[in-house]
Amino acid sequence: MTQGGSSIAAKPGRRAVLRGSLATSAALTLPAALIGYAPAQALTGRPGARWGVQAGDVTSSSGLVWVRSDRPARMVVETSATESFRDPRCWRGPLIGPGTDFTGRTVLRGLPPGEQIHYRVLLSDPGDPRRMGEPVYGTFRTAPAGRRAGVRFLWSGDVAGQGWGINPDRGGFPVFEEMRRLDPDFFLHSGDTVYADNPIEPVVRLPDGGVWRNVTTEEKSKVAETLAEFRGNFRYNLLDENLRRFNAQVPSITQWDDHEVVNNWYPGEILDDDRYTEKSVEVLAARSRRAFSEYFPLSTLPPEDEDGRVYRVVHHGPLLDVFVLDMRTYRNANSPGRQPQESQGVLGERQLAWLKRALSRSRAVWKVIASDMPLGLVVADGPENFEAIAQGDPGAPLGRELQIAELLRHIKHWRITGTVWFTADVHYTSAQHYDPSRAAFKDFAPFWEFVSGPLNAGGFPAVKLDATFGPEQSFIKAPAEANVPPSKGGQFFGQVDIDAESGELTVRLREEGGAVLFTQVLQPGRVGQ
Repeated sequence: MTQGGSSIAAKPGRRAVLRGSLATSAALTLPAALIGYAPAQALTGRPGARWGVQAGDVTSSSGLVWVRSDRPARMVVETSATESFRDPRCWRGPLIGPGTDFTGRTVLRGLPPGEQIHYRVLLSDPGDPRRMGEPVYGTFRTAPAGRRAGVRFLWSGDVAGQGWGINPDRGGFPVFEEMRRLDPDFFLHSGDTVYADNPIEPVVRLPDGGVWRNVTTEEKSKVAETLAEFRGNFRYNLLDENLRRFNAQVPSITQWDDHEVVNNWYPGEILDDDRYTEKSVEVLAARSRRAFSEYFPLSTLPPEDEDGRVYRVVHHGPLLDVFVLDMRTYRNANSPGRQPQESQGVLGERQLAWLKRALSRSRAVWKVIASDMPLGLVVADGPENFEAIAQGDPGAPLGRELQIAELLRHIKHWRITGTVWFTADVHYTSAQHYDPSRAAFKDFAPFWEFVSGPLNAGGFPAVKLDATFGPEQSFIKAPAEANVPPSKGGQFFGQVDIDAESGELTVRLREEGGAVLFTQVLQPGRVGQ
């Protein structure tokens, strides 16, 4: 079965399938550079964008467009209010070369609010601008400037983990096509965008005697250590036609978690893992961060931000601000988590101070806190240490919980309304309501946390709740066994709709296949729900 299609030159219909030009071979194991290679373009020597296009961090007046060329090229973006591209606006992008693995981003500013933006990316030969490859098309909606329209977004995480890669027998990543049909304004990717520490084998034997087949590449045949191998991990997922089509229609807000580098990593860690010749996590993380910045349309990574930070706020009109956290770069070492005093925690001092300021200044009706790890779920790292925030002690905040307590106290005392937490990480879906009446720590206002994932990775059983912040689980669905393959269920994403007139926020927890498992409606303008 072939994963992919031919190069597309014709203009797509509105809301039609928008695709890139990569065609994946029916052969399951090929060198990455040859997968979907187009002989016609090779003969002409014209640049090709076989990995599709993406848009990201879209606001009411701006957005970023991403592309990867198969050779050195000049990136040009044309935008239009219509599919005909009559009188297009032209945006001269960067020269694309090996320094960024032939990826490029172009910032589009001064866009009209609340409009459908049609764009096409053109790649030309740097030495001869007349030698231009076929255009690749995409579209996105800018956020409304006023409350003329509601907002819909989806969120989830965890793609191609635990050895479950692009399986041609099930059409690759079918969940992305299912999400695309819901036509969201954007997708919040809550981390584990790749699994750099999980090699992809051509065949996986299933417990029931069946076989899972994977498309594989050289870079995915081992754990990622070199910059080229990290780049190959991010490139691997783009071999899937469903994901490329999704990217061309749905802009993203993307954060990272641990598997972009290695499982449960923290700064300063030295690996005790025979698979790695490079033992320094600091070195691996720097290489991964560079590849991450090259393969997603992000507004805060180099060169826009000298610190290369992942945390940021994306303003999506008057209804919504999205606060994207980074719980990896600034954390302390994983430990039993019982420290009575904690400065670094899971956010670091600088990020925590930024988050408190940014939340206080926000005038959006809803403040979504995009967390790459859950708050009250006990995620272990070995027999004694803990990976997330909770550590199973139901008493007063300790360890990393202290920073979260400080943040929750700030939200209450500044009477910041409309905060809702969204996360992934644990490979199941659930809804937790946190209330001080049930908590050991009392100085906060009630709030909700919603968990969803994975998208194409192993499903895992539920973990325990920590009572420090008084969570009560209103809904949970998780596999009974560990590492359940995507073909056996356990794949989840969430849908959020904000009504323009009432301001109500409705969360739906969904399962691959179309089922809505749980619905919760939240009212605007309240300090706690």
